[in-house]
Amino acid sequence: MKRFLNNIRITATLLAATMLLSTSCLDKEPGSAIPEAEAMQDFNDAKQFLIGIYANMMGGSLWSGYLTILPDLQADMVYAVDGYSNVYGDIWQWNIRPTNAEIEAVYGSLYMVIANCNFFLERIDAVIAKQTDDAAITELDTYKGEVYAIRALCYSELLKNYCKAYDPATAQNELGVVIRTKYSEPEEQIRASLYDSYQFVLEDLREAEERLDPANDWYCYLRMSHGLVCALRARVALNMQDWESAISYSSKVIDHPHDIFALSSTNVNYTSTSSYFDYMWEYDLATEVIWQIGFTTTSFGGSLGSIFLNITTDYTYFYPDYVPAQWVLDLYTSGDGRYDAYFQQERTGYAHGLTWPLLVKYFGNQDFINTANIFQVSMPKPFRLAEQYLIRAEAYCRQATPNYTAASKDMATLRAARLSSGGAMTLTADNCIEQIANERVRELYMEGFRLNDLKRWGKLYKNGEGFTRKPQTLSLEEGSSLSIKMDNPLFVWPIPQHEIESPGSQIQPNESNL
Repeated sequence: MKRFLNNIRITATLLAATMLLSTSCLDKEPGSAIPEAEAMQDFNDAKQFLIGIYANMMGGSLWSGYLTILPDLQADMVYAVDGYSNVYGDIWQWNIRPTNAEIEAVYGSLYMVIANCNFFLERIDAVIAKQTDDAAITELDTYKGEVYAIRALCYSELLKNYCKAYDPATAQNELGVVIRTKYSEPEEQIRASLYDSYQFVLEDLREAEERLDPANDWYCYLRMSHGLVCALRARVALNMQDWESAISYSSKVIDHPHDIFALSSTNVNYTSTSSYFDYMWEYDLATEVIWQIGFTTTSFGGSLGSIFLNITTDYTYFYPDYVPAQWVLDLYTSGDGRYDAYFQQERTGYAHGLTWPLLVKYFGNQDFINTANIFQVSMPKPFRLAEQYLIRAEAYCRQATPNYTAASKDMATLRAARLSSGGAMTLTADNCIEQIANERVRELYMEGFRLNDLKRWGKLYKNGEGFTRKPQTLSLEEGSSLSIKMDNPLFVWPIPQHEIESPGSQIQPNESNL
């Protein structure tokens, strides 16, 4: 990574003169009106409409921005720097309200994608009925499977962020999400139970799994695939405390019948200067990426790296809004290749001269930097093989008859791909949650999992004490000493106020709305 930073400093003046001033129009909300009489009439219409759905998933309110960054930022993973720009300040300080713009944007963007999926699913059977070519029928049915998978993914994100943790004993009495399945007809605006909401996601995943062929799976795939459906099914099962399904579906990915996915090692070089793991973050290419959102230099979403680097302020120094928490940095041991891939010690450009290991994980796709001077833009990777190993290990530990041996083997396999000297880890009843929690931080840092992890574990993690921030060097005073218990209602994001107050709405608020 240092060689790229040096190149930036050498060419700073030229870059400042040529850098684009905006990211992408995809960050903006598209128009909601769809010309119903004209859309989705034939095969090409369906294909183009599906492309449009994928395009809507690129925006900075979703995986290329808020949906990835905010859950970890809200938790205990980063600290605001004295002098920061106040971006996401309310989220970091837990001053979260139902009128918060970012909370509204995530909610609205997910339902916008869902609405487009519903429109597609309303029309696709009529398009299929017109076809006489078997190949076209098969392809359209695959498109249908992709849309079911997209809708399931969006609903799973709404459940993760706007609902309580799933408890099988109480799920039928807890609030889930507003389930919308139609585009052309009005539907009651009321939240289903948490149980029914999860069942809806599972049904969509069943529809997708039937239509998507594992023979078409590939790493770094830019569309929904059978492997992605299995990975999402494993994640949902973990959240539902369905340990057997979590093990079964994560195993379908890990032990893929076509041997598609493999962990990217930090110990084996792909180029003369980059390991396979480094290359995943530098060029958005790796055998362990199950699904990523595809960007080009002319069509991309948000900038995952900006708040951690802000190199584009003067193309010479970094002005990070947030820096890694010291406790996170301390989790990495010597020889852990993830540390060098994720962090780099740098002196910032602030007057106070803070020097700190900055997050360079999202420094940006090097091809984008080299060909178009686009910095801090990385393709989001919502599903990686590493998470599946972590899911299966936790499920092994938490099933009715725990299998700590199998869980320890999964952890060792993952760690062997990351550490220079083996990765053995022995999980027991006494340490499994803490060990898995620490490994999830080391592996999935700032990929959007931490807040939900804490909510999911509840009292199992540190006896439900939550977390306490302790001020670190030049951290912002406001927020650096927060103590958050696991019963804090803001572990569940509030439902946007405009949704509750909209005409005809019967949407019940969360505790965090009150």
